[in-house]
Amino acid sequence: MTFKDKIKFVRQNMKKNRMRIFMTVLATAMASAFLIVLASVGFGLHDTLLKDIMEQDTINEISIYGYENEAEYREINDQDISYFETLDNVRSVTRRNYLAQAIHYQINGFELSNEYSESQFVHFPSEQKAGMTLAEGDYPSKANEVVVGYHFVDQLLPTGLDPEEVYDEQGNRNAGTLFTEDIIGQTLSFEIEKYDEDDNVETKAFEVVVVGVTEEPSREWAVDTTIYMSELFQQEIEAFTEARNGNPYAFEVTDQEAERTYEIVKIYTHSLQQVEDLTTHLSEENYYAYSVANEIRQINMLFSIAKAGLIFIGTIAVLIASIGIFNTMTMAVTERAPDIGIMKAIGANPKTIKQIFLLESTYIGMIGALIGTAISYLISFAVNLGIPLILEAVFDDQLPEGLKFSSIPWSLVAIAITICLVVTIISGSRPAKKATQIDVLKAMRRDI
Repeated sequence: MTFKDKIKFVRQNMKKNRMRIFMTVLATAMASAFLIVLASVGFGLHDTLLKDIMEQDTINEISIYGYENEAEYREINDQDISYFETLDNVRSVTRRNYLAQAIHYQINGFELSNEYSESQFVHFPSEQKAGMTLAEGDYPSKANEVVVGYHFVDQLLPTGLDPEEVYDEQGNRNAGTLFTEDIIGQTLSFEIEKYDEDDNVETKAFEVVVVGVTEEPSREWAVDTTIYMSELFQQEIEAFTEARNGNPYAFEVTDQEAERTYEIVKIYTHSLQQVEDLTTHLSEENYYAYSVANEIRQINMLFSIAKAGLIFIGTIAVLIASIGIFNTMTMAVTERAPDIGIMKAIGANPKTIKQIFLLESTYIGMIGALIGTAISYLISFAVNLGIPLILEAVFDDQLPEGLKFSSIPWSLVAIAITICLVVTIISGSRPAKKATQIDVLKAMRRDI
């Protein structure tokens, strides 16, 4: 008997009990759909989180926090920077230090305290290579020129104004409290302090000119009010305080000729794969290196565990449905005993008889899996469309843009169909084996 003949024989027998076969296929389809939809939640949230991370500006960024071996721990210095720049696939190495003072900025009757901003010394050439972009203006070309963050102007308040008077009861900015002039070309004035061992304070006034404003952060919740100063201006401040990074305590003077160290060091590559390889290499070189690749690796591990758990729970539903397949195939063997007896009488191989019944159980499982897959895609579409609307209506809050509760990749479909087929074949194996053990004479007499 050819494979085509077996298929034809199976389909003819299935038509004799359409209702029972229909209910069995329906149960299998429901179980398959439950498995796929349940696991799709893990895939959907995983895809959303990875997409969110991949859209960050830090995707090709490696943060270096220091160096440590068995003998020492130290901050990153100029020698390390030079080494990083020689590594393969490195696009740029940025380095920054914080101005170690609480600065109060003044500008045309407005002010901004250190409570709402921070000042950093940066190396602008490497920042440009790394991808720092400006919304307007240019990069500094002189020591007393600075770049301010995108939200710097929004945080400026009229001098002496109580912050509680900035907004009205509706949360709107009161008239006259917003700096409306063009920030480019404006002069910021501030004072730098230094103390001696007796806590006597000496101050010096400094002025810088705003020549650029950074691009708006890609993250909606991010606020950038930083004042970015050049390393040349850093040297002027250090000449007054006689300490690194403008430390106000002169009695903690450091050797100005010593190799400079940096508080914020970041390496930028061209692709995520290069980030992962370079992070591993630097870690092996005893540098404290962290990148998005570390985060993605951890997220993938956690979601892999979650997906496996959801698939396992969904498999239980398929196992329950397999009881119906076992019952259907057992009844089929009983009802077709005369046919089996005739097949044996004309010389049919027991192996062929077993294959026919296994083929029938597989056929039922395949149809159920395909129908279940179609249903799961419809449910997934409805979930992604309906749940956000329901949650926003119930909690009166806007969900993150692009959030997906359900995602069904082809790999999940393949896993679900494979599980379904394996379970249905196992369910049909016992009845198929029973069919090969039927006695020919008893079968002909319908006495089994």
